[in-house]
Amino acid sequence: MRSLTKRRLLATVSAAGIAGLALAGCTTTTDSGGTGDLDCSAYEQYGTFDGETVELYTTIQGVELDQLVESMFDFEDCTGITVDTVGTQEAETQINVRAAAGDAPELMIIPQPGLLQRLVEDGYVLPAASTVEDNVDEFWSESWKGYGTIDGTFYAAPLMASVKGWIWYSPAEFEANGYEVPTTWDDMMALTETMSGNNTATYKPWCVGFGSGDATGWPGTDWVEDAVLRTAGPEAYDQWVAGELKFDSPEIREAFDLVGDIILNPDYVNGGFGGVESIVSTTFNDGGLPILDGNCSLHHQASFYEAQWPEGTTVAPDGDIWAFITPKTDPTAGDSVTGGGEFVAKFVEGEAVDALQTYLSSDTWANNRVALGGVISANKGLDASLAGSELGRASIEILQGEDTVFAFDASDLMPAAVGTSSFWTGMVDWVVGTKSTDEVLTFIDSTYP
Repeated sequence: MRSLTKRRLLATVSAAGIAGLALAGCTTTTDSGGTGDLDCSAYEQYGTFDGETVELYTTIQGVELDQLVESMFDFEDCTGITVDTVGTQEAETQINVRAAAGDAPELMIIPQPGLLQRLVEDGYVLPAASTVEDNVDEFWSESWKGYGTIDGTFYAAPLMASVKGWIWYSPAEFEANGYEVPTTWDDMMALTETMSGNNTATYKPWCVGFGSGDATGWPGTDWVEDAVLRTAGPEAYDQWVAGELKFDSPEIREAFDLVGDIILNPDYVNGGFGGVESIVSTTFNDGGLPILDGNCSLHHQASFYEAQWPEGTTVAPDGDIWAFITPKTDPTAGDSVTGGGEFVAKFVEGEAVDALQTYLSSDTWANNRVALGGVISANKGLDASLAGSELGRASIEILQGEDTVFAFDASDLMPAAVGTSSFWTGMVDWVVGTKSTDEVLTFIDSTYP
C-alpha cells in the first residue's frame, strides 16, 4: 500500500504562493483542512526544500499507517518535502531485493534490531546524520540508542515503542459472567477452563492470529517470550537472547509447554475463526476482533493493537475493550514485561532525507504521533497525557517506570537467521502440527549462525 502524504492546499492558493511560503521559512501555511494558519516555528530547523520527495518504507498497515502519514503533515507543509510512505507486509524481505538492485528507499522503519544489524553488515544502511544522533542523545535512554548502534557506529533512531504481553478482553463480558482479572498464570488457566464450558460452534476462550505476510509467526514468538521472562527470569532471558541458553533447554521448553497448553488446545482456540489450524491463516490485525462479537474472550497482543480496533471502539476499564498484562507464574516475583520498538534507518544520502530522519527522532514527532492515538513511544520528551487512551498512558508509565523489568523482544534482538526466520517459521510449524515441540526446538537451534 502506497500513501502519498503531501497535503493538498486550498485550490485558491497558487503554486507560486506556496513556493514563496516555503522560501520564506514556512512561517505560515494552510493546514490540510484549510481552516487556518500553521505555525512552522518548530520545523524551521529542518530547512526548506522545493519539491523533494523522500520514500519512507515500512511494514505498518491499516489505521496505523494512516496515522503515521498524518503525523508528517505539518512537517511536509513546513519543509516542502513530500513523504512517500510505502507500507507493505513484505517490506522485511523485499528490502533485501530492493537494496541489492540499487532501488533502496531513502528511509525504512525497521521493526527488529536483528534485521537492522544484518542490513548494516550487508552494507546497505548508512550512518545517521549528527542531527539524528543529537536527538537520540537528548530524548532517548542509552539502551535505546544501543539498539540502533552497531560496532560503535550509530545508524538508526528509535521511533515507536510497545509494551507487549497485554491480554485484551471485554469488561462487559467479565462483569456479566462474574469473571475476575487473573493475577497469576494459574488463575488465567483456571479462567480459561471456566470459559471453555461456554464453547459453541464459534466460541472459544481465546482468539489468536499469527498471519503477517512474510513475517507470519511473530505473534507466537511474543507468547513464548512472555512465558520465558515469567518462568526463567530476566537473567535467563538475556542468556537466551545471546544464544548462551539454547531453545532445547529446560527453561525454554517449559515456556513452550505453557504456551502450548493454551494455543494448541482445540478447546481453547480459535474463537470466531475455527480450530488451531486457523491461527496461521488469521492475520494478527484481525486476531482479537471476535471479542467484539462475543466469539472469544481473550487475546494476547501488544499495546499497539489498540490501533486495530474498529473506529468507535472505546478502550477503557469500563469501555468496549480493556487489557491486563500477562500474569506472573510466581505471585511473589517482581513486575516484568516484554516490549519492542522500531528504528528508522537511512539507505540513501540527501539533505531532505536527513531532515525527515531527524524529525522522526524528535520529541515533536513523538508528541504529534502519540496525540493521534494507537501507539506510544519511549521518547523522554513525550507528554504522556497525549496518549489517546488509559491503556496508552498505562503503557507509557510502564516504559518510564524505574522498578519495571523491561525485556526487549527476544526475536528482534536475536540474529536475523533465528529471530526473524527460524523462530517465526518454527512457531508456524508447531501450530499447524508439522513439527513437534522437540523438532521445533532442535530446528531453531540448528539455524544459529
